[in-house]
Amino acid sequence: MSHLLVFNLATDADDPILGFTTRWLNELAKHYETLDVVTMRAGRLATAPNVRVYSVGKERGLSEPARALRFYAILTGLLRRKRYARCFAHMMPLFAVMGAPLLKAARVPILLWYTHRQNHRLLQLAERVAWQVVTASADSFPFSTPKLRVVGHGIDTALYAPAADPAPEPFQVLHVARLSPIKHQTTLLAATVDLPARVALVGDALTADDAAYAQAVREQAANPARCFPAQLTGALSPEQVIALARRSHAAVNLSPPGLFDKAALEAMACGLPTIVASDGFNDLLGRHHAALRVAHPADVDGLRERLRALMAMSSAQRQQIGADLRAAVVASHSLPALVARLVAM
Repeated sequence: MSHLLVFNLATDADDPILGFTTRWLNELAKHYETLDVVTMRAGRLATAPNVRVYSVGKERGLSEPARALRFYAILTGLLRRKRYARCFAHMMPLFAVMGAPLLKAARVPILLWYTHRQNHRLLQLAERVAWQVVTASADSFPFSTPKLRVVGHGIDTALYAPAADPAPEPFQVLHVARLSPIKHQTTLLAATVDLPARVALVGDALTADDAAYAQAVREQAANPARCFPAQLTGALSPEQVIALARRSHAAVNLSPPGLFDKAALEAMACGLPTIVASDGFNDLLGRHHAALRVAHPADVDGLRERLRALMAMSSAQRQQIGADLRAAVVASHSLPALVARLVAM
């Protein structure tokens, strides 16, 4: 068996956004003798025995120059000791560009994963030094390149699974995303202000620019005109999100086209009818497209109409929609299937 080198943004099983990468690393590790991870920051490690994690020290407050020196020290040492089959750069165009000269000299091709609509100079440089580029959906990479391959997402569908019993009343809607205008929590709150439904908003503002929006979300959630006050949970662990999903009746994801949001796939894997705004989900929705797709992320009326329709359904009807969505996610976006595609590359 060969060795794999991985560049990773954050390796922390408890990270509310990037904690899933631990599961990706452990699945990849099944296919290699060893897997060495160079990460920007590390937290709680829950990796397989053949996975070693080397942090450049952001979690310890090291400066950018100090982190750069540590990156080159780690990479040089690893390349001296092992011959790697590939370098998998997961959402790390920075490390791909920094490491490219050393990796080229060692004849280690770079496979770059990038799933975001933001285009920038660093990403363009990373695309140039990469052997191939992979992304989750056709519209989740921001520019055209002949190196691009669409491989789907990697959802741990054994972990993200439906509840054994129907969720208790009253009707509850789940929304999982950082508090940011691009995620359109305010659209969901406006659409449900007069509906007898609970709303659970999972996520925090991650930047100073989003802080004002987050405050507006909190004020809207506490509007006394609401049938039920909306619940803002803050960031939660994957296990906590799953527990909340199993107490919910539907999910909403209003990320715009170009964002093929993993949180929506996780909700579908939990068997929730999931209303979306991005056309990247069209194939997954199948015969439920009209019931679960809104015209655009700010479509308050369309969202209210689709939620009313879901609320009017029987529990069995909603469970059937959820089962169809879960089957589609398992078929196209399960973690073992994604890793098998990556290893084959």
